[in-house]
Formats: sequence, structure tokens, C-alpha cells
Amino acid sequence: MQTKQTQNKIISVVLAGNPNCGKTTLFNQLTGSKQYVGNRPGVTVEKRTGKVRSFLERDIYVTDLPGIYSLSPYTPEEIISRNCLLYDEPDVIINIVDASNLERNLYLTTQLAELAKPMVIALNMCDIVEKKGDIIDVGYLERQLGIPVIPISASRNTGIDQLIEKVVSLYDSGKYIIVKNIYSHEVDRSLREIENLFKEIQQNNNTHNRWTAIKLFEGDSVTWGHYKFTKAQKERINMYINKVCASKNTDCEMIIADERYKYICSVTQKAVTRKQPADFISISDKIDGIITNRILAIPIFFIIMLVIFIITFGAPGTFLRDSAQYLITDVFGNAIERILTALNTANWAKSLVVDGIIAGTGSVISFLPQIMLLFTMLSLLEESGYMSRAAFIMDKPLQYIGLSGKAFVPMLLGFGCTVPAVLATRTLENIKSKRMTIMLIPFMSCSAKMPVYMLLISYFFADKGFLVVFAIYLLGITAAILTALLFNNTALKGKKAPFVMELPPYHIPTLKSLKIHVAERMKDFMIKAGTILLGASILIWFLQSFDFSFKMVSPDESMLAIIGKFIAPVFSVCGFGDWRASVSLLTGIAAKESVASTLSVLYNGTSIANTFTPLSAFSFLVFILLYTPCIAALSAIHKEMKSAKWTAVTIIYQIFAAWLASALVFQVGTLILNLI
Repeated sequence: MQTKQTQNKIISVVLAGNPNCGKTTLFNQLTGSKQYVGNRPGVTVEKRTGKVRSFLERDIYVTDLPGIYSLSPYTPEEIISRNCLLYDEPDVIINIVDASNLERNLYLTTQLAELAKPMVIALNMCDIVEKKGDIIDVGYLERQLGIPVIPISASRNTGIDQLIEKVVSLYDSGKYIIVKNIYSHEVDRSLREIENLFKEIQQNNNTHNRWTAIKLFEGDSVTWGHYKFTKAQKERINMYINKVCASKNTDCEMIIADERYKYICSVTQKAVTRKQPADFISISDKIDGIITNRILAIPIFFIIMLVIFIITFGAPGTFLRDSAQYLITDVFGNAIERILTALNTANWAKSLVVDGIIAGTGSVISFLPQIMLLFTMLSLLEESGYMSRAAFIMDKPLQYIGLSGKAFVPMLLGFGCTVPAVLATRTLENIKSKRMTIMLIPFMSCSAKMPVYMLLISYFFADKGFLVVFAIYLLGITAAILTALLFNNTALKGKKAPFVMELPPYHIPTLKSLKIHVAERMKDFMIKAGTILLGASILIWFLQSFDFSFKMVSPDESMLAIIGKFIAPVFSVCGFGDWRASVSLLTGIAAKESVASTLSVLYNGTSIANTFTPLSAFSFLVFILLYTPCIAALSAIHKEMKSAKWTAVTIIYQIFAAWLASALVFQVGTLILNLI
């Protein structure tokens, strides 16, 4: 150890580790944050910072970096993490290591150690190791690595206080890690020659000398481009590198990787005592033998989703929806109407509250328990580790349309909300794959569309609601596949991206994780209900109650009717040429839930059943599924596309696809019904 002077009172700490090592869980425990924790790569695509709440004596700020496997700048996550570690100069690095996958995790550890910064290893998931009956000699591991090691369990909140105490101790002592040599004599000699060259040319006066020398040895283009070497200096460095490569008869990057793993294996063989033999098949492996089976995997996935829809739109979900609807409409709505009548409130004011606010916003809120049930079941799949398998089994089908399983991750998020799903495409390295994925995400039915489905299902498909929603979801996936095939063979031709993914062990979801996940979704829903939907309900009531001279008229003579009758003919071929249905689609640009609230205000309940037929209602749902997402999603699409042209192409294509699919459904359906 060597000493440096430290003066700042604020301690900046970064969390670095592999995907699924428990980084974000630890971040939440330290800061009290409620960041989403997922079992797949790409959950953290940007660094996040929060203040440690438990160690009140000092100001400690923790930054959660994206999960990475190495510091090679190949992916967006690795670039973010590498730049933060190199250029933001954190005071202390906490390297989170999955104790149950020690060998794989220590590869990043050896790279971080070569940065020669104050560092502590948080040996996470020690409870899992204990449960398996394995033993890790923490003292031996600490001595061999030359880095403090603190056993913790982030999910159980154990060892966290000791970890922070060690961070503060390291900071106060001003000590940083002396890089331990882990390479053979020949490679080490070459690296030392490159390090000495820095002293001669005085380009590098920080503690990264060893790490920089290794990156130059590996042929890292970013590092080579960072330094302005003369031709003679480049020749000297290459001479040191080529000499080793020639003697070992392999490329320089492979030499470094091979020697790292030899060192890691030698350490873990003595540090870890395993209860089970190396060929032991765990319960998770046995389950995966069925869940990821090349024949059974996809049918199992669709069966699981169908069961979820049966529960959500069957008796349990319907009971929750009807109960909420009774409380909001029959109990609360009627009570408010009686109170307003007793107070001799003006008819327009009573209509605004009862027919506008309660009918519009209340109709959407009444679906909240049913949506909450759906989120809970999807969260159970996510927290159990199944969704990682879903991404894995979808890799091969996605390869046929020019994408990889990595694209399935943001597409899966699209079933929750389009905005974070589009932002998650930052994990995709290839710009063409990224743009294609962004174009497909809106076809994944987001939760905001659920109130519209539920509203029309309650009128026309009460007994078969789960089949209708299942068909809608399948149609969205089909539309995405056809879109990918179209663009993959035309405007977005490109090389298929490789997909590497770790499958975490199955585990029982914790109540805390489920609560955070579902509560965040419900919070977003209620914020929308209290802002966008409330405003939309009031605006729709006003526009359907007054004409352009601001005189109170019947809905058929209102401003909204005039606008609606102008655009309605476009949708006649789709089966919903009524002006009220057409106008509701416009409000959906603000928020998809607004379509349900608009329909409730304009049709005022039972008249929906007199305007739509089951076929036209299904055609309407198809249009809702496929057409342009909300303003917030469009903003995210424009931001991630990094192209106004491609944003415009996406919007126009989605509107056309929605109209075409809806028209086909209605026209073909009408033809079939006439033939029967």
C-alpha cells in the first residue's frame, strides 16, 4: 500500500461489477433508492448517483455503474463505466463480486485492481454460497488479491455497515492499491518496458500506468488514440509486444486474457471449497432443461402468458374491476351527483364533474386493480429469473429477422412502457439493430393501452376477454416480426449482432422487490390519472359541450363533433367511422389511457354498445395496439434514433400499419360473417 493526501470531506464511491451481481440491489440498500432491479442485462444503462443514508457522519455519494464483464470499450455500458472510472476519479471503488460465480467475476476485479485506486471487494450473495454448502476463505482471497474483501448479502441487507466502514477507512487512510503482478515473467517484463516509456515521454503521471500499458499491449484502439506517440515510440512499444506474441504464437489480447484466467483459477481453487462435485446438476439446471428446451421453450412461454391473461381477464381480474367500478361510479359518482343536486349546482358544473371528470378519469382508475394484478404476475416472472430465460430462448427466432436476444430485453420492457423500453436500446451496439428495435417496440402492447382493452372487452367480450387480449398481444408480436423482415431486407440491412447472456439461478421473489416494482408502475399510473387524464377529461367535456362560438350545445353540434366528422371517413373502412371513436384516437397521442376516458365521456356509458359491434370493437383495438405511441414515447424515440428522418419514418409507418391492419381485420371479418 502507498499513501496519498486526501482533503475532500465528500467521499465519491462507484459500484462496479458484472450484470446480475447485485449492484443495483446494493445501491438501493445504501441510498434508500427504489431503482428497478432486473435479472437481465441492460437494466442499468446509465450511471445513477445517490447519497448513503446509513452513515450519517460523512457525506458519501455512491454511483451505480452499468453492469459490465470487462473494461474493454465494446458496448455502451462498458464505455460509460470505463469513462467514469478513468476520468471522474472516484475516491473509492466498490467492486461487487457474485460469490457464487467467483471465477467469472474476478476477471473484472483484476482489471479494476490495475487502475491502482482505493478499492474494496463486496463479496455478495454469500447467503447463496452458504446455502449450497460451499466455503470461501475470505482471508486467503484478500491476501492473494491484495484488496480488502467484505462478505455481504445485498438482498438481505447484511454486511452493508461493515462495507461502508471499510470504504471510509480506506478514504481516510489515503491508501491505494499497489498493482499485483499476475502475469508470467515474459509478459510482465514487456509491460514494465511500456510503463517505463511513459516516464521517459512524461505523458502519464497518474496511477494508471500498469492498466494503460496492458491496454496498449492488448491493442486497445481507444488507449492508442488517447496518447500522441511519435513514430519511434510506437515502434518501441510494438517491438515489446511483438516479441511476446511471436514467442507465444497467439494474439496479444488472448495472451492477457489467458494469463488473467490462469491467475484467477489458481486463486479460486484454493479459496473455494465446494460441497458438490464440478459436474453436479443443480435444481436451476434441471428446470432449465425443460424451460429452455429447443422444442418446448417457446410453447411454454406462450402458455405462461396465456395463464396470466386468464387470471387477469378472467374471474379474479373481472371481480377486482367490477368492485372498483361499483365504488367509483355507483357509490362515489352517485353520491357526488346527489350532493351537487342538493346544492342547486348549475347544470353545466354538474355535468363537468359527473359526466366529465368522474366518467372520464374514474373509468380509467376503475381498471387499476386489474392492471395491478397483471403487473404483479409479470413481476413474479421477472424476479424469479424466468424473464432472462425468455430473452435467451427468443435469441434464435430473433436471429431470423436480423436481431439478437439482446433486442428482446427492450422489447420485453415495451409491454410495460414504451419510454424505458426505447431508452434500454442504448445497450445495443449496432445502430441499425438499435433503430430496428425502436421501430418494433411500439408494437409491444404497453400497459397504457390496457384500460382501452378492458373497456371494450367489458362490453363485447366479457366471457372471452383473455383470448381477445392474448390475440392482441400475438398480433403485436406478428406485426413486429413482419416489420423486421421488411426493413431487414431493405433500409436496415446489417450484420447480425452476437448475444451472450448469463442466466441467473431461480429464486423466490422478495416482497420488497415486488412492492417496489408494482408501486412504481402504480405511481406512474396515478400521476397520469391526476394530470394528463384529468386534463383530457375536462378538455373533452368542454369541446363536446360547446360550439366554436362557445355556446353550450348538444354533443353532435359541438367543436369536437365538427373535428371528428372531418376525420371520421378515414376510419369508415376500419369499422369505426363514428366521430367519437375517431376523436378518441387523437387524445391517445397525449396518453393511451386518454382513449378510454374520452370514450367514456363521449359515449356516456351504454351507447358504446349501440355504436360498435364485436368485430368493429376488435378492429378498433387493433388500431390502438399498432398506432403511434404517446408524446413521451415519441420524444424518447427521437432522442435514441438520433435522426429526424428515421423518427418521421417510424411515426408514418406505425400509423399506416395500424390503419391497414385494422381495415384488413374489419373487411375480412365482415366477408367471413357474410359467408357464414
